[in-house]
Amino acid sequence: MTTETRLEADSIGTMEVPAEAYYGVQALRAKQNFPITGTKLHPVFIRNLAQIKKAAAITNNNAGLLPEDKADAIVRACDEVIAGKLAEEFIVDAIQGGAGTSANMNMNEVIANRAGEILGCPKGSYKMVHPNDHVNMAQSTNDVIPTAGKLTVLDLLAPLEKALIRLEKELAKKAEEFDDVITMGRTQLQDAVPIRLGQVFHGYASMVSRDRKRIEKAHREMYTVNLGGTAVGTAINVSDSYFYKIVPNLEKLTGYPLKQAEDLFDATENLDGFVAVSGVVKTCAVDLSKMCNDLRLMSSGPKTGFGEINLPAKQNGSSIMPGKVNPVIPEVVSQVAFHIVGHDTTITMAAEAGQLELNAFEPVVFCNLFESITTLEKAVDTLSVNCITGITANRKRCKDLMESSAGIATALCPHIGYKASATIAKTAVKTGKSVRELVLEQEIMTEKELEEVLDPYLMTEVGEERKEDEARRKAC
Repeated sequence: MTTETRLEADSIGTMEVPAEAYYGVQALRAKQNFPITGTKLHPVFIRNLAQIKKAAAITNNNAGLLPEDKADAIVRACDEVIAGKLAEEFIVDAIQGGAGTSANMNMNEVIANRAGEILGCPKGSYKMVHPNDHVNMAQSTNDVIPTAGKLTVLDLLAPLEKALIRLEKELAKKAEEFDDVITMGRTQLQDAVPIRLGQVFHGYASMVSRDRKRIEKAHREMYTVNLGGTAVGTAINVSDSYFYKIVPNLEKLTGYPLKQAEDLFDATENLDGFVAVSGVVKTCAVDLSKMCNDLRLMSSGPKTGFGEINLPAKQNGSSIMPGKVNPVIPEVVSQVAFHIVGHDTTITMAAEAGQLELNAFEPVVFCNLFESITTLEKAVDTLSVNCITGITANRKRCKDLMESSAGIATALCPHIGYKASATIAKTAVKTGKSVRELVLEQEIMTEKELEEVLDPYLMTEVGEERKEDEARRKAC
């Protein structure tokens, strides 16, 4: 079976293109040149690149540079791309040489062929609408691709932020639920001093809140674009009317508070904004992985580990050990974090490798950054829904661990001194007796005094909470 083709030419030569394809010779060359990952351009990136082409057509028409019929056809074609109707026509690999020229030309060809078709021309003729002369008018790959990248980051960060808000709320609920559960805190995995399980989860909620706020601040890095600067920031081949209107027109289409960079040379050659966003995404992933390490430890056992909390059982844990259940959700979140750390390293090195007036490695930056954001969002969602909401506390186990630990001897220090307290702690470890037993045996304190000193709630109260409790005690 043969497929009908049409003949298209570019500066390299002629090439047969599938007759019904909306893409053209340059996109097809790119597909053949870069059979790298099998991953296509991100659909949100495609949508945003089409938004830019639409804004450019409107701006060029308003400037009297693009005839009404051509502008209208281009806008209609852009709207179809934005709606996802021509998704299969974007054939270039996400990782490509040329700083994104292949992605830009894939878009230009698709829009030109569809717009030409709207005006009654066959695909590949480009007589009515040309990819370079009309669709790419007053533009360069070097200003439209990074701008599309920034818009895509903004679009992808929004659902991540919502996912983090949900996670923060779930952790805060657990903090309240476990406020009366006291266990033994640990430093360097060794017994330290008592802590409320609610305080542990409150700390996690605060951490997630801080990560979310960092991501909110990262938006600012993406609002400044170099659109209008064309090739190297000099705005070559751009009219004044286009230069001053293109960003405001794009702002209207996207709803983002965009502004044209004051220094277009800087904005064209440097990718530090993307490095900054990648950094906060990585930080969030690392924080969540640390929390998941804790969850795995605290839920370990169930009989021979910490066993302080129960994670919801989500699936069988072994093909050979009956009844075994593994902490699969914390495990997958940590793996996502490892993945994101690798992406961040790639983004860092790609930004560093830029030379002179342009960084040629934007494709790999975008491919990795988009994936980092989307995978983290999904990881946060599954952590909230499939893990945090179903966590329960083993109250008796927590109490037993706290009461049997020599760590509570720390509370004796203000009353009998560090040296005597250390002796009690060492003796407790050596003999297996509790701190309470030893203090009473040696008649160091009375039972009433000891009851107050070793009160686990008093030991875990902080600030105003402690003052209020002490006032209540005195009143009694």
